[in-house]
Amino acid sequence: MKKALVIDWLDKYAGSERTIKSLESTFDFDKCYTLVNIMWKEDLKLIFKDKNIAIENTCLQYFGKYFRYFLIFFPYFTRKIKIDKDINLLISSSHAVSKAVLAPHCLHISYFQARNLKYIWEEQDLYFKGIKSIFKVFIPYLQKFDLDGATRPNYIIANSHFVQDWVYKIYKRDSEVIYPPVDVTDFLLSFDRLDYYVTVGRLEQYKRFDIIVEAFSATGKRLIVIGDGSQKHPLQTIASGNVEFIGFLPKADVINYVSKAKAFVFAGVEDFGIAAVEAQACGTPVICLGQGGTKETVIDGITGVHFKNQTVKDLIEAIEYFEQNHNQFDPHTIRKNALRFSKERFEKEINKFVNKKLQLHGFINK
Repeated sequence: MKKALVIDWLDKYAGSERTIKSLESTFDFDKCYTLVNIMWKEDLKLIFKDKNIAIENTCLQYFGKYFRYFLIFFPYFTRKIKIDKDINLLISSSHAVSKAVLAPHCLHISYFQARNLKYIWEEQDLYFKGIKSIFKVFIPYLQKFDLDGATRPNYIIANSHFVQDWVYKIYKRDSEVIYPPVDVTDFLLSFDRLDYYVTVGRLEQYKRFDIIVEAFSATGKRLIVIGDGSQKHPLQTIASGNVEFIGFLPKADVINYVSKAKAFVFAGVEDFGIAAVEAQACGTPVICLGQGGTKETVIDGITGVHFKNQTVKDLIEAIEYFEQNHNQFDPHTIRKNALRFSKERFEKEINKFVNKKLQLHGFINK
């Protein structure tokens, strides 16, 4: 049986690429399709090891790292992806368009890494503002393409119940929930806590690091911000002296900071939120918004503290509550919660799901 993988694009090795790595480890794909492949060879090896897998991309490749500027042409280029007729199983890793490939001759299972194309749905005002607002005229066209694309997979797997609910709301389709893999074994349990808080991630607007920086500037508590992005300078301009920006760090250094922090802080609405699980794997409590994926991965009052609204005021109140009750959070219990999201668990669950569907459709014997 021949198996293929479809990915929106290959550019950086980040959270979703770790899931792709586990998919490859589980299914050993014969071919990969993508809109664009501009990933460094070293990062590709993290996914496919030393396997010389054929990766087929589209003409969007010619635009290199600027391919995202051609969002309105994504439907055209997605239709240009032609799945070989000898492929029996197609798995798409989708946070944008890969679910929309046409492959009626094979079993197509789509793993939703996130709310797909969320920038044309509930977050369009965040992305299409200022001069970019002129592109709003194309949103109905893109939404129509996305709705049609969501009918293509035989089955959809969501990476959280939050995404599952969104899939039903937008696409009116049922889906299975299989949480993504987290390398919890890389994050060792620590009891050595220092007097600082930490937050980690790409410093982009939708992550709402502005709420975190403003809250800690007001409280005077020490905060370490790890990561880079377009919002780094704006965030530095609103930060007080107790907020330290240390930029991008190697994984080992990130683990060192997170494992010794008083708590990890998170203010965005994430579809799953791997960073919050990684922090818990160290036994580090998490202060997070009680919405999205973190509502499912962080247990309020046991492995962390939820704040209700995405505001500075609510986060300050959560920090104050944590300061008064931080001794109640047991590192062993916190780490045990993180182990629910291991790589081994993901690979076992998705392999079982896919084999069941292959049997149902007659591709393998029962």
